[in-house]
This record gives sequence, structure tokens and C-alpha cells, in this order.
Amino acid sequence: MRPRFAILISGRGSNMSALLAAREQIPAEFALVVSDQGDAPGLLKAREQGIPVAVAEKEKGQTKAMHEAALSHMLAEAGITHIALAGYMRLLSPSFLDRFDAVVNIHPSLLPAFPGLHTHARALAAGAKVHGCTVHLVDAGMDTGQIIAQAGLDVRLDETPDTLAARVLRLEHTLYPLALTTYLNGKLTPPASQLNELGR
Repeated sequence: MRPRFAILISGRGSNMSALLAAREQIPAEFALVVSDQGDAPGLLKAREQGIPVAVAEKEKGQTKAMHEAALSHMLAEAGITHIALAGYMRLLSPSFLDRFDAVVNIHPSLLPAFPGLHTHARALAAGAKVHGCTVHLVDAGMDTGQIIAQAGLDVRLDETPDTLAARVLRLEHTLYPLALTTYLNGKLTPPASQLNELGR
């Protein structure tokens, strides 16, 4: 049986759109898009693609455990077996992660460098010559899970955080579907020839 994915978003869902655009090539069913923000633009994009959507906002006074329990129930009702994070801005607890066969994320840096937020500004401040993105499995740490694939690009002399973010985002849109397809086909990383092509 093909994995049944939910894509979790918090905002515009550009990586979600990249996955949905490549869904004919990815050996999975994208059954649901969930946002923790009711006004997330990505919800409309998902509807336009014919994907069911749901909102799981953290309510006032609701603990993390309560919120995750509600989200987990929602996903179980939809028969979800796997999760793809696409700009979802909440850390997930180990007890939540353990309920699914795999949770996959894309991060805008070449991990283990620059986990967390503000990766592009931090890369420039550190004088990084190469920057990029990483698709990885999600574990209990912050961006510490097993790496599936990475793609990089050379940092230009006139780079700003905004220009670097835009360039890396384009790389993410290509890498995420490729890496997810590779992982679901039982391989750890895409062929080096494909990855090298992405950074050109």
C-alpha cells in the first residue's frame, strides 16, 4: 500500500506546492494538508490542487500535548501514515513522531550547519562559501535527524539574506520531491549526478 501523507504547513506552502506538482512521480498519496494557522495562504493553494485541507490551530490555554493530541486524532481519522513538513513552524514531540512511519522535513541550510531559524543571515555572518538545503527525517532534536539528501550552491560576493533565501528556496523546490521519491523507493540518497545538477 502506498504511504498516505499529510503535508503540514504554517504559511504560504511553497514547498507543499512543489511536492504536489511532482505527485505523479512520488510513490505516495498526498491525502491532506494541515496548517496550524487558519489564514495560511497554502490552504487555498492546496484546495486549488484538489487536496483536502484542515486547520489545527493551538487554542488559548491549550498545552502542547493537548494540541498534538488533537492534531494526531485528525491525522488518524484521515488514515495518515507519513508526514511531510513544509514550513511547519512547530517542534514536534517524540511521542507524536512515534505515531507515524516517518516524518520528513526540508531545512534551508546544509545541516548540521545552521539548524533552527535565520539560516541565511547566519551563513553570511559566518562567511560561508557554500550554502543550501537538506531533506532529513525528523527526530526529537532540532534539525538533527538522519539526512536523506542535500543540495548546495555557491554564495555570491554581493549576496544578502534575501537574495540567498530566494536562491535556496528554488533549490528546495527541486530537492524535496527528488529526495522524497528516493527515500520512498528505499534508497538513502539520490544519485550524485542528480544532486550536482541542482546547484548549477
